[in-house]
Amino acid sequence: MELSEQELELIRQEIINNILQVTALIQDIQQCAGPKELLNELNIEGRAKIALLRSSINRLADVAESERKEKKKMELLLEVDDHRQQLTAALAAFRKANVISACVIDKMAKDELLSVPEERQHVLRKRRDKQGLVKASSQVTDTLFSISRNLAETVQRSANTLDTLITSSDKVTGTKDELEHQQQVIAQSGKLLGKYGRREVTDKALLMLAFAFFLACVFYILQKRLF
Repeated sequence: MELSEQELELIRQEIINNILQVTALIQDIQQCAGPKELLNELNIEGRAKIALLRSSINRLADVAESERKEKKKMELLLEVDDHRQQLTAALAAFRKANVISACVIDKMAKDELLSVPEERQHVLRKRRDKQGLVKASSQVTDTLFSISRNLAETVQRSANTLDTLITSSDKVTGTKDELEHQQQVIAQSGKLLGKYGRREVTDKALLMLAFAFFLACVFYILQKRLF
């Protein structure tokens, strides 16, 4: 994407403004003497400004990569490299300032604690111990609540499993009864088939006897007429 000189100048001005703001914040962090909440707020603001600076440099890098004129492209890339070095230096200064300020705040807190009378130190220690006990009690309570919830969920799952087993048992019992009924039906059918089979054999025997009797009668009649 090729930009006009005016748009390119706006990006450069944005980078310079972000660098100045980051530098000013680093100085504020270096001069911060507490409390830690203020240092944390300066850190949050500093990280946001550094992110804006990085974004502006990346925009300039995109412009440099899309530039068609080789000479101007090289100039822009050198400019981007210079700004990235400034960003690296700013990050190092930002971390160093944080470390120094944190050490200063901790030292001041220790000096303040050591400077108070013995009775005051005893009161402060008791207060910290009490706060620690309250915090520990709260954590134990939360743990107990969590265990209670887990037990309730386990009991509910067990109840659901029991209901499922009862339902499955009822189905198995119903299937067993149905199979026994079908077995009885099959046994009765087998008896009926055996009975029908025996009747069929009897019918065939009677039929054969009747046919033999018929042939004997025919033979007897023919013998009387012929002889």
